[in-house]
Amino acid sequence: MIVGCHSIIYSKDAQKDSDFIKRVFKFPYIDVGDGWLIFKLPPAEVAVHPSERNNKQELYLLCDDIAETMAQMKKLKIECTPVRKQSWGALTSIRLPSGALLKMYQPFHARPKEPLGKRTKRAPSGRKRETMVRLSKARKR
Repeated sequence: MIVGCHSIIYSKDAQKDSDFIKRVFKFPYIDVGDGWLIFKLPPAEVAVHPSERNNKQELYLLCDDIAETMAQMKKLKIECTPVRKQSWGALTSIRLPSGALLKMYQPFHARPKEPLGKRTKRAPSGRKRETMVRLSKARKR
């Protein structure tokens, strides 16, 4: 079953952008060979939005306080775009060394507290344990 999410940032200068992520965000990482870094991300979430076309994805980093995050970036001499307030959150972007923009936002929307749909051991009767009942009730709230 699904155990996580692997996101990819395509870059004209992957080495510089990887070094930036390592230095600025300090995400744990592993070098899988030849300097190819894979970073461990904080917990993730995914949403599906309607679109006129398929195969369109976006990557946003979430923060709990956009002003504080932007202040930390400023101390590192990393410029952020002006904050744009949306109904779903406060949005900014930072420029990676390659020139690409990386979006960050402070969500205003509710966020899942635990993985929904997490598989649990089956009870002797063949039914899933009460965890699934609790999760489905939480989903309805």
